[in-house]
Amino acid sequence: MKTGVVILAAGQGTRMKSALPKVLHPLAGKPMLQHVIETAQRLDPETIVVVYGHGGELVRERMQECDVEWALQAEQLGTGHAVQQAMPLLREVDQVLVLYGDVPLIRASTLERLVEASAETRMGMLTVELEEPTGYGRIIRDEYERIIRVVEQKDASAEELHIHEINAGIMLIGREELGQWLAEVRNDNAQNEYYLPDIIPMAVGEGHVIASVHPDDLYEVEGINDRVQLSRLERVYQSRQAESLMRAGATLIDPARLDIRGSVSVGQDVVIEPNVILEGNVELGDGVHVGANNVLRDVVVGSGCRILENCVIEQAIIGQACQIGPFARVRPGTELAERVRIGNFVETKNAQIAEGSKVNHLSYIGDTTMGRDVNVGAGTITCNYDGAYKHRTLIGDNAFIGSNTQIVAPVTIEAGATIGAGSTITKTAPAGKLTLCRTTRQTTIANWVRPTKKRENH
Repeated sequence: MKTGVVILAAGQGTRMKSALPKVLHPLAGKPMLQHVIETAQRLDPETIVVVYGHGGELVRERMQECDVEWALQAEQLGTGHAVQQAMPLLREVDQVLVLYGDVPLIRASTLERLVEASAETRMGMLTVELEEPTGYGRIIRDEYERIIRVVEQKDASAEELHIHEINAGIMLIGREELGQWLAEVRNDNAQNEYYLPDIIPMAVGEGHVIASVHPDDLYEVEGINDRVQLSRLERVYQSRQAESLMRAGATLIDPARLDIRGSVSVGQDVVIEPNVILEGNVELGDGVHVGANNVLRDVVVGSGCRILENCVIEQAIIGQACQIGPFARVRPGTELAERVRIGNFVETKNAQIAEGSKVNHLSYIGDTTMGRDVNVGAGTITCNYDGAYKHRTLIGDNAFIGSNTQIVAPVTIEAGATIGAGSTITKTAPAGKLTLCRTTRQTTIANWVRPTKKRENH
């Protein structure tokens, strides 16, 4: 059976009170629509069609890397009308799964159960029991507990409003039948809209049994209509991710204060302190300790590393047993070998630093290849940019860079060289020698008097 997925994403989302289309609001760092697309892709469907409308061009632009087809719903006339816009793109499939761009936490496993349950009936839907079902369409069953129709809140009778089983909106329908039934749906209801669930009585009338599946968790089918709901589902998502990390062997000092905005893998005995943000693809090796208030973005961290507090590390590879921070910034292109130390208020960018080297204090190392066991003193700057082009600095093994040194690239400091503190280096510093460059001799003025403030007369 070839499955086509339709994702309804045309709603304006007025309750978000935002110029940004609702489905583009981020959850865990990426648009909620992207969550739904990625879940649908795990089902390996024949095609995925996103029905867009409000802010449509921006939606398409932001989602241009996703492998989907697009169907425009120029007027928002209801869910049935929305699905109808996608039907011309679904001619090659046998069944259609309808999802929603503002229901981001649906699990692929739940959808797989729905597909299996509907294999024989060619029609199925997700339903849930709610203690407080206000606002949702109610599931109406006959005396044999078979679904016979869905009634929307505004169209329900007083008796029907007491029903607690509601329509989650997610449905699986045979494509051929769906096309026939959508053509017969009418908008004679309180909202003057074409409701997708109105095909259910048609299916029942033709002898179809409607399979129903309940998700494992209610949040799977919870939609986002305002920022309060967005915030609540953000916490649900983060709690789920934190639990997964802990089961994989990580200790989270406070799981409620960890944000994961991507994919994270951890080795054994990883410890993560509070207020850490992990973005993109992050790999933490065995025994890594991540201190409080760190941001790691697209980073591989080797075993035994210790990242002290208040660091930002992005698009970098960190070798084993390194120590970084506190208050360090490790920028894209940085590669640290084993046992490297990057200290407080140090910034690196596009720098390759070999085993055992240390940059401990208040320094900038950019566009640099550094050898083994180099010691870089406080306040050292690699001057890598001439206003038009970047240039590289080469520092050999066992070099010693004195504090407050400016290294003007392109330049080479050879192995074992020592650079005197306060130097500005513009030429090759020979191996094994002391090189220094200071503009004047040190002078002491014997009769100099430090200025003092004059007293004011009152």
